[in-house]
Amino acid sequence: MKSLYTKFVVITIGIMILSGVLAFLISNTYYQQKLKPENDEKNTHIAISISSYIKDHPNIDLEEYLTHLSSVGYQFYLVDGSGKEVFFGSAYRVTTLSDSTKEKVLNGHIYHGILHFPQETFVTGFFANELENSIGVPITHNGKNYALFLRPDIKLLFNEMHLLFGWLLVLTIVLSILFVLFSTKYLVKPISQLTTATKSLAKGDFNVEVRTSRHDELGELTQSFLMMARKLEQVDDMRKEFVSNISHDIQSPLSNIKGYTNLLDDESITKEEKVQYISIINDEIRRLSSLTKQLLLLASLDKNEDIVKKETVDIGHQMKELIRNYKWIINEKEIMLEYTLPEVKIHGDPSLLNTVWDNLLSNAIKYNKPNGSIVITIEDKENSVWITFSDNGIGINEKDMERIFDRFYRVDTARTRSTVGTGLGLSIVATIVQLHGGQIDVSSEKNMGTTFIIKLPIK
Repeated sequence: MKSLYTKFVVITIGIMILSGVLAFLISNTYYQQKLKPENDEKNTHIAISISSYIKDHPNIDLEEYLTHLSSVGYQFYLVDGSGKEVFFGSAYRVTTLSDSTKEKVLNGHIYHGILHFPQETFVTGFFANELENSIGVPITHNGKNYALFLRPDIKLLFNEMHLLFGWLLVLTIVLSILFVLFSTKYLVKPISQLTTATKSLAKGDFNVEVRTSRHDELGELTQSFLMMARKLEQVDDMRKEFVSNISHDIQSPLSNIKGYTNLLDDESITKEEKVQYISIINDEIRRLSSLTKQLLLLASLDKNEDIVKKETVDIGHQMKELIRNYKWIINEKEIMLEYTLPEVKIHGDPSLLNTVWDNLLSNAIKYNKPNGSIVITIEDKENSVWITFSDNGIGINEKDMERIFDRFYRVDTARTRSTVGTGLGLSIVATIVQLHGGQIDVSSEKNMGTTFIIKLPIK
């Protein structure tokens, strides 16, 4: 019973059987507690009516009358004081009846055999064709006392119904099992397809197709699986791109360092060229160092949130210090800087937040136009603070907007290769903002500029 199909079929049929047993037990209890007393009372009333009719009509042929009544659905047992007994109608399966019971009825008592019949099962309670399961009443005919016992002839009254209910039960069971088999196949088929697709996915085949027109939970599961497959394919592509980019970003400075180191061994180079080569080598070393630090920072951010050491931070003061550090390059590029930086304190990690501001400001400077402008604002919005970095630089294409926070993703590869950077900055920014419970929005237009809005909770 390994497959889900087999398990589902077995469990469903098991539930059907258990439900049938419970329904039988509940019905039996209802019969014993409710229907059985009513059945006894109804048949007692019929027996007393028959007794009264016989008493009121002394000239009636008793045996002929009882024979007539038996033909319409009753079984009778008549016994007199001498022990002479006569049966009318269908034969009783069990004719055992104690002499004391007969004597009590002959002495004028009513025997409630249906009411006091042993409480065993529904079948023996209602359908038991036994003389003990009857109603006994005393009758007097032509001055002679008799004891008359009667019960409905269930076989005569319900013979066709027995067949009907029997076939109904058999057909219900057979059709239920067939419907369970087919419906289970219908339910399990998408899961089997998902299992096959999952195995293909595990082998690295992301081009999986699971067709379904269902709109239930399994349909939603299928759609979620397909979305997951597409996401995994994107992740795999990003991983390959990541390896390619990091290989380039490491190999390129290493090649430059090796090349200029070899040039330094050339005794014919001038002092000015030597200083220039050493400067290039130092720049490449700094580039590698920056890449390594950012990779380590990303690894720490990905590992857990324990790296975030929160305390009260005045982000307005942080921003002013950062601008002071970048003042020389802003002046050098003749960029106009405007800022509104009130003192706003939030609960966060000062070092990580400073990394966010540093990355955003350096990008605004790096990708700005000559004589461009940068606007930085801090706004207190009740329970949150909005920090905006806006520039009128080269902007970002709409198709690149979705991936600007991907690691090593660069909007314009040909352009950015010549620009100092690792392609990790915005990924680090997004991760830090997320770890602080905030969000980052970006809007941009090609050749018109870019605006980043960071929304952070104050507490």
